[in-house]
Amino acid sequence: MPEGPSIVILRELVEELHLEGDFTTNVIGNTGIDKDRMLNQQVVAFKSWGKHFLICFHDFTLRIHFLMFGSYRINESKESEVRLGLIFKNDELNFYTCSLKFIEGDLDLVYDWKADVMSDKWDAKAAMKKLKEKGQSLVCDVLLDQNIFSGVGNIIKNEVLYRIRVHPLSTVDSLPPAKLKALIKEARQYSFDFLEWKKAFVLKQHWLINTKKVCPLGHPVEKQHLGKTNRRTFFCTRCQKLYEPKIDK
Repeated sequence: MPEGPSIVILRELVEELHLEGDFTTNVIGNTGIDKDRMLNQQVVAFKSWGKHFLICFHDFTLRIHFLMFGSYRINESKESEVRLGLIFKNDELNFYTCSLKFIEGDLDLVYDWKADVMSDKWDAKAAMKKLKEKGQSLVCDVLLDQNIFSGVGNIIKNEVLYRIRVHPLSTVDSLPPAKLKALIKEARQYSFDFLEWKKAFVLKQHWLINTKKVCPLGHPVEKQHLGKTNRRTFFCTRCQKLYEPKIDK
């Protein structure tokens, strides 16, 4: 599943085409949504929120979510059948194996831009407030909560928890204040590191724990599906401290 930084890369690539203000000349694909609604429509802007790529038209927006195996091609196509293709005078955008949905009206009423870890509007204080409301939740789950950390995916989760030396089965309310602050800080910082490394095609070279069999200090790495999200989690029981849940007496 593409994480937030990968969607930012897509947005930036599309913005380089300068399609804002252009009209679609054809719309193709096997999507079940009313694709003809986008025919001969003017694109107003391209935006991203977390794992959502947004193509804004007048009065409505197309939301694209790439799920687990989605992909895209710009000015080229794949052999597999396209889910949606937007054709312009000189360019085309093709999307595959993705979820498509129309959003009506003002996006500001739908999206909390302050929750997007890649956004200039990111609000760490708001994230802290939301975290504290998730007291007994596992940190491996809250990092994937898109209402708190929009754009954070499984790779970022694994790497952030190793960076701050916190076991994924620790609960939010068990973490010391310094660790909570570190969790929030690194969720954003690692996302931008991810972006830089992804652009340079060296992302995997920088992984400390994700998919590894030993950690950087030479300890064996555990691999389990953890939390309510049941996502694949890599962690080191020697490097990452398990903070026990608080027990009321």
